[in-house]
Amino acid sequence: MKYWLMKSEPDEFSIDDLQRCTEQKTAWQGIRNYQARNFLRDQVSINDLVLFYHSSCKVPAIVGLAKVSQPAQADSSAFEPSSPYFDLKSDPNAPRWVEVELTFIAKFVNQISLKQLKADVNLADMMLVTKGARLSVQPVKESEFNYILSLCEH
Repeated sequence: MKYWLMKSEPDEFSIDDLQRCTEQKTAWQGIRNYQARNFLRDQVSINDLVLFYHSSCKVPAIVGLAKVSQPAQADSSAFEPSSPYFDLKSDPNAPRWVEVELTFIAKFVNQISLKQLKADVNLADMMLVTKGARLSVQPVKESEFNYILSLCEH
């Protein structure tokens, strides 16, 4: 099992939106960065756990937990002209972009803000707090993941 952090802007799609989805599942679409796409395509697997992160908001924070419930497949939004993620150059026979399915596990009562994460010496090497690390899909070390969960339980 691997651990991930996936970012979403809460005004676009929040942890509450995931919880309200049918069967509490959604296709994680719209990733248009090649490195993030490569993580989804090559490393993310079924049952991997995901820290759900609200970004580009007043208080960016880790707000919940999800799991990967379907492996990478072609991102259908790339082929829908009405989608903001439409990509004219993406070929259904050799898709450029992929999506995975996420399933809601929990919303954290004690959310961990970016400010808290940056101030915590135990997370100094976490990709999220590294200068210039802006990927919407990023790996999280098992030790970091477990430590963050312990913070959310208090």
